[in-house]
Amino acid sequence: MRYAKIRKMDISNGPGIRVSVFVQGCTFNCKNCFNPETHDFNGGKEFTGEKLEEVLNLCNRDEVVGLSLLGGEPLHPNNIEGTTLIAKSFKEKYPHKTLWVWTGFLFDDVKDKEIMQYVDVLVDGRYVDDLHDFTLKWRGSSNQRVIDVQKSLKQNKIVLHKD
Repeated sequence: MRYAKIRKMDISNGPGIRVSVFVQGCTFNCKNCFNPETHDFNGGKEFTGEKLEEVLNLCNRDEVVGLSLLGGEPLHPNNIEGTTLIAKSFKEKYPHKTLWVWTGFLFDDVKDKEIMQYVDVLVDGRYVDDLHDFTLKWRGSSNQRVIDVQKSLKQNKIVLHKD
């Protein structure tokens, strides 16, 4: 897996102060995507074991409430093995901190993936420029949903995250 950037103190991708990993590579190519530089799977840098340790260490600070995975497309087949490793490692080390993931896939299409065991909140659905709304929290277009993954898995239906 490759990554585009890592934000050490991100306040715009989930609640509170977070560490964010922007993975490299996406095939959705949504019109007016806010991160088109992350679409090329050959761009960015290799996400190594050392980089994973760096991310986990950044999350160790008291002011950091969680980790966010976005991109690019974290759940693309080229990336999901790497993002699952990040998610699992993060939740094993910090079970009380939150993991947020943004994806163009719909929840129903990814709910059985291993990574979902570790995700607290999933923002699902492709960005649709015609549905863009600046007033939305944590998402760019009104078709996207902010889902409480663990409640949704337990109840076998989509439960929206309450902020």
